[in-house]
Amino acid sequence: MVKRRKRNNFIILASTLLLTGCGNSNLEITQNDILEVARDDANASKKECSNVSIQEEKKYYTVSFDTNTGSYEYKIGKDGIIQERNYKRSNSEEVSTTEPVEEKKEETKTETKKEEKKESTSFDENQQAAIDAALANAGLGQEDVTDIGCTLDEATQQYTVTFTFQDIKNTCMVDAATFTVLSSIQG
Repeated sequence: MVKRRKRNNFIILASTLLLTGCGNSNLEITQNDILEVARDDANASKKECSNVSIQEEKKYYTVSFDTNTGSYEYKIGKDGIIQERNYKRSNSEEVSTTEPVEEKKEETKTETKKEEKKESTSFDENQQAAIDAALANAGLGQEDVTDIGCTLDEATQQYTVTFTFQDIKNTCMVDAATFTVLSSIQG
């Protein structure tokens, strides 16, 4: 009788703990999650990253690491959304400056609309290579997407590739020299 009561109490306690944990609506994002967001944005695997640094601030994390193509630094909110990014090529030439991601999205939309009016679907060899890299990064083919656009930012030497897949607008930043996807944003 005593053994059965202890066992039942254990089952009730375990069930209560499980239900209490499931009811917690505050999702905890770890430093590993934040690092994964940055590596995914940089299109870099764990093995390709060195000198990894994660610093926790009050409202965001600062993440930095090096790859064989350059150095990355991110400011990522505690919600997992990239607020700012900075990339320097390995030859120390700065490719992009730190700027808020939200502003970058707005500029990209404006440039894309202008570009779509100028060009129909013909792209030069480098633009096509940037488009191919962006689509390969997304696991898609050109026949899978619509509204493809590609512009070169002379100052940063980056292509902005835009396309729509299943009614979702995608924007990719591609390095003009190496055709490496630097970032990819949906929405």
